[in-house]
This record gives sequence, structure tokens and C-alpha cells, in this order.
Amino acid sequence: MVKELLEAYGGESRWQSRSRLFARVRFGGLAFAARWNRAGLRRREAVVFLQEQRVELHDFPRPGYRGVFSPDRVHLETTEGRLVAERREPRSQFGSFRRQLWWDDLDLLYFSGYALWNYLLFPWLLTLPGVRVHPAVPWEEKGEVWQKFAVDLPEGLATHSARQTFYVDDRQRLRRHDYDPEVFASWARAAHYCSDFVEVEGAWIPTRRKVVPRLPDGRSRPFPVLVWIEIEAGPFC
Repeated sequence: MVKELLEAYGGESRWQSRSRLFARVRFGGLAFAARWNRAGLRRREAVVFLQEQRVELHDFPRPGYRGVFSPDRVHLETTEGRLVAERREPRSQFGSFRRQLWWDDLDLLYFSGYALWNYLLFPWLLTLPGVRVHPAVPWEEKGEVWQKFAVDLPEGLATHSARQTFYVDDRQRLRRHDYDPEVFASWARAAHYCSDFVEVEGAWIPTRRKVVPRLPDGRSRPFPVLVWIEIEAGPFC
């Protein structure tokens, strides 16, 4: 299954030869409003590193600065490289009471950094050491039948949750992605929809994404929109 997906997205050798993906991103939604941080609404450049879990957000949280995400450290620096702020082991701090009320810029950098890395590296993400893929019963939605598979992700990978579910259509394009965004709330259950695909050097990347609540039976609610994402991706290098 993973080999078929990679072939549909340009082939394994092409992914192995890549080091970075450049993108322009903008995001918002109720989830960010609920944490009183709207810094993502500004369209900005992102650099996603393929061979390590690292993302750079330019002009974050404001022009003249850069946010750098890695699993064990997030930091803000000027465009000249001067350190402005940093936080080590950022995920361990999301259980605090303050983060249930509002997020600062380093909190948002951690969440958006790992999320973008996971989203934009599909299906290359599935080839990482320790990833286990489990085919499931096909899923019917929107008058279509989607191939469904559960994925167990390894400890140490910054991601929403250890178990996630992916749905692809008959052209191998990712249509839906289910997960439990643990750093946002222990009770949160999300269904993430992808649309408006463009081909970028063999990879099919959705330019529009929408996240809505997921019900216990697997169905989703159309509202509220917890997160929306606009992406202009490319090139790879």
C-alpha cells in the first residue's frame, strides 16, 4: 500500500533525493481563536525539511522574525539569526492550566510546526522507521468509496496522536485524515478534509484543508470549522 502511494506521488527515489519543500501558508479557525492566538492568519513562507523533523516559518510571529520548530525545541530569531526566545521540550508543557486558556507564540509555533510537517510529508511520512500501517474496511462518504488505513506512529515523532487514520480515493489522493490533537485538548477528536489538489513535481498536495469535529462512530460534523488551512506548495529542492 505504501509503495503504491509513493508511486502515485512521484516515486520513492524522488522523495529520497529531496531535502526541503517550500510553501506559503495561512491558517485560522475556532481552535486558534479559542487559544487567543491569531498569528497564523498572516500568509507566510514556510520551509519544511524532509530528512529531519524541522519547519521554519518566516515572518513569524511578525515581519523581521523567523520561527523554527523541532520536536525538542522551538525558538524565535531575527532574520539575522539573533535568538529572541526559545522553549525546550515544548510538548511537555501543554498540560498546564494557562495553555487551556491561551497560547503564546512559541506554543503556536510548536503546534503549527509539527502539524505542517506531518501534513505536507504525506505519504513520505509512512516510510519513517517505526511506522506501522494497518489496512481497514473501505469507507463510504460523499458518494464515494475511500480506501481506509490506520497508522501507528513511533514514539518521539511530534504529531497529533500515536494512532491516526487516513482515507485515500481511487487516484490515491488523501481525502480525509483522522486524529486526536492531544496538545489542544485530551477530549478533542478531529476529521481533517483535503481538497483542491495541485501537482508539485509528482506529489499531489491539497491547497485547501478543513478540520471539523469527529463523532464516536467515525462520522464528522460539518460545523464548527476548527481549523482551515490555505497552502501554496512548491518547489521541492
